[in-house]
Amino acid sequence: MTMLRRPTPFAENLRRACATVPSVSQFCREHGFNRQQFNRYIAGQSRPSANNQLRIAAAFALDPGDFDLSRERFDALLARRRMPAAQVESLDDAFPGDIGELRRYLGFYQTWHVSLSWPGRIVCSCAHLREQDGRVVVTTLERIEDPESGIRQRSRYNGLAAYRRGRIFVTERTRGEAPTFGQTILLPFEIHQRLYLRGLTMGVSWRKDNQPYASRMMWRCHGARPDIRKLIRACGTYPLASADVPSVVTNYLSDAQPLTTGR
Repeated sequence: MTMLRRPTPFAENLRRACATVPSVSQFCREHGFNRQQFNRYIAGQSRPSANNQLRIAAAFALDPGDFDLSRERFDALLARRRMPAAQVESLDDAFPGDIGELRRYLGFYQTWHVSLSWPGRIVCSCAHLREQDGRVVVTTLERIEDPESGIRQRSRYNGLAAYRRGRIFVTERTRGEAPTFGQTILLPFEIHQRLYLRGLTMGVSWRKDNQPYASRMMWRCHGARPDIRKLIRACGTYPLASADVPSVVTNYLSDAQPLTTGR
């Protein structure tokens, strides 16, 4: 007779914590876990590495050791840790703002900004705004290659967009074990043009000692059904005077070298 393995407190508590999120699949996507491996954690078939235990605990605002507590103590701790969420309800309600107005801006964009990580060059990326479950979701792809430095960077940003008081606010974060955040504020289309959005982007440089910076940014609308491969191929870095960058973009960015802040 085969004896069934009794789930460990860790597995049982992990299941109880996952019951507080919309879905396990979404949790794995947002936090960079392999779904099949995560299922083994929940079933008690394997235990996460110390690093993954730390990541899982951080996602639930807990400590790794909390998952080995008794069910009663874990439930009480989980409830207390979730209470502060009610205090930021107004921030949850910030997105999407005026959804009717924001729908005018759904689609794909080519974006440009001057980054502190690449002095004297324009960074070109690809962004997509789409409506999902009553919110506007933003996905940005960044592809940078620097043969001289041996750098081949592929970054994906996920976030939300809101329309408030005549401005478009975009908040994103990178995927991976050490995510960073970026914020962008864009002005709406002007009366006589529906191609370009101008604004300001803020982030943290990963090549300049993690210094925060702010720079002008421009988005060009390519509609809902563009040649996506073409948009992605255009991603990279360009000299400020490059003929491959639209002159309207160069003129807007050329006098706006990134400003660093901090102490």
